Amino acid sequence: MIDDTDGVKRPVDKPGRGRFHTRHNGRGRCCGSLFWLVSLLCFAPAPLWAEASLTIIYSGNLDGELEPCGCSAEGNFGGIKRRATLLQRLRAENPNLVLLSAGGLLSADGPGDRLKGEYILKGMAMLDYDAIAVQWRDLAYGEAFAASVALPWVLSNSRSAIAGFQPQRLIERDAQRIAYFSWLDSKGSPMRQMQGEHGLVDEAPAALREALRQAHAQGQLTVLATDLSGQAFAEAVGLADVDILIEKAAYEVYGEPRMQEGTLIVQPGSRGMRLGRLDLSVEGGRIRTWRHAILPMPNTIPDAPQLAAWYDEYNARVKADYLQRVELRKTQTAGASPFAGEAVCQTCHAAQHQVWFDTAHATAYEKLEAVSKAFDPACIRCHVVGFDQPGGFFDINITAHLMGVQCESCHGAGQAHAAAGGSQPLANAGWTPQQMCGQCHVQKHSPGFVFDRYWPKIAH
Repeated sequence: MIDDTDGVKRPVDKPGRGRFHTRHNGRGRCCGSLFWLVSLLCFAPAPLWAEASLTIIYSGNLDGELEPCGCSAEGNFGGIKRRATLLQRLRAENPNLVLLSAGGLLSADGPGDRLKGEYILKGMAMLDYDAIAVQWRDLAYGEAFAASVALPWVLSNSRSAIAGFQPQRLIERDAQRIAYFSWLDSKGSPMRQMQGEHGLVDEAPAALREALRQAHAQGQLTVLATDLSGQAFAEAVGLADVDILIEKAAYEVYGEPRMQEGTLIVQPGSRGMRLGRLDLSVEGGRIRTWRHAILPMPNTIPDAPQLAAWYDEYNARVKADYLQRVELRKTQTAGASPFAGEAVCQTCHAAQHQVWFDTAHATAYEKLEAVSKAFDPACIRCHVVGFDQPGGFFDINITAHLMGVQCESCHGAGQAHAAAGGSQPLANAGWTPQQMCGQCHVQKHSPGFVFDRYWPKIAH
């Protein structure tokens, strides 16, 4: 770990092992005297910095997920409730661990995402993170929304002070101090396309570089999270005085750590399915050795009981919101529906109907009811016919004939087809089976979907 020419300590990266190894200073000479050796041990001055061990648990983008979809054959994987249990176990083993998030907690893709975001913030507060970086998606509903729950937000390149956000967080564990920073890329701002001045963040890296330099000078371990790739950040800001860089998240699966210009770069996964773990030996705010591990959260990890009330409250709010939308839809719905329902299809396609009836598609809505998700719009759309479409499913009492994944979920609306005795093509006529399945069986909701393995279960 010490260079043979100038005595400066530098990490030695051994490819393929994901860790550092140390080597000794090659300039030492054999004294040939036990007395001299003992004298050195007894009278040599104590080192300025003592070596210490440190464990960092880090995570990346939740992307608006309280828990990843659990309706695929593989089941649920991760989620805030399981994360709470895993963190409780890890803290029991090591009360001094440091818990960091690269941000990206929220989403604004669907009608229920704001409500879900409110409960994500509340859930994260119960996990007791030491610091959370800010990403653009965390500002989807405004800065005040993100700051409505007391979380340890970090935004290091903000143009002005934002309530609830700090430019850096100093975390102390025994004698070790960790300085956490974040860099938000201005080019990723959704406000760039709007007229007027919307410069929330500073594009000039000088202030951040100086803050990193000062932290290093004070013996602090510097950790920085960014929504850029490691290479893009190195080009835009530079890696000087950055000990650990948490780069832009990969989709679901954590990336392999790597060294670049003396900086350890790690890449979290998304959707709250895993956690990353770094075990470090640190001396004088510098990493001497490191080990990395990815911590999965399968269904063998139980939900944390202390989050049960939080989760029940969320589901109750979702149900109330959904029922309000149903009442609105009732007043807006008029005229004939383009959807017929499976009972109409059965009259001409009895054999195919029987195959469908024996599959999990037929009871897909009941599966939602069993896990209290029958009021979540993000889930309903793939468990009924025509949700959020004119004449489609919107209420179990009025549109019960469209419950489940039925014929028209794949083949398209069939009322006109049935009325014409089959002479009128179905809405999705010409689609391949892969296209039909691909409406719902996407990576986000069905990560283990393989068409050739799934299709025989429903082939008709």
